[in-house]
Amino acid sequence: MFSKACMYGIRAVALVASQNTESTRWNLRRIVAETGAPEAFMAKVLQQLVHAEILVSVKGPGGGFEMDPARRGALKLGDVVQAIDGDSLFSGCALGFPKCDARRPCPIHDPVMQVRERLQKVLASTRIEDLGSELDHGAAFLKAKL
Repeated sequence: MFSKACMYGIRAVALVASQNTESTRWNLRRIVAETGAPEAFMAKVLQQLVHAEILVSVKGPGGGFEMDPARRGALKLGDVVQAIDGDSLFSGCALGFPKCDARRPCPIHDPVMQVRERLQKVLASTRIEDLGSELDHGAAFLKAKL
């Protein structure tokens, strides 16, 4: 559903939000270790998140990534998805036809539109801060245990 970059971005942002109340900065290696993402790939994803002002990057000793306290409570999961994947998940025909809409739908147009609408509601209502809290309390995980 989401691109690989978006999945890693969601993991990283949830992780950074998880202990941000302690003013913890997360460096790249620590984020990679906790999320299971390849380091070079995660570095690019983190750059996108900083560029989109989802995360803040602090250089130098003790530096790393953190959430902007002014935006912390307002950030939604949809902000992360938009920053990395744009609106590609919500546009275009699910079967790849160049023209597909309510007037001339493909065979799965209506059910796909219903799923997209539900997903948009989830993305718009899920706060990043809540994802971090779920990690803090052990109610969620970021890396599958083998």
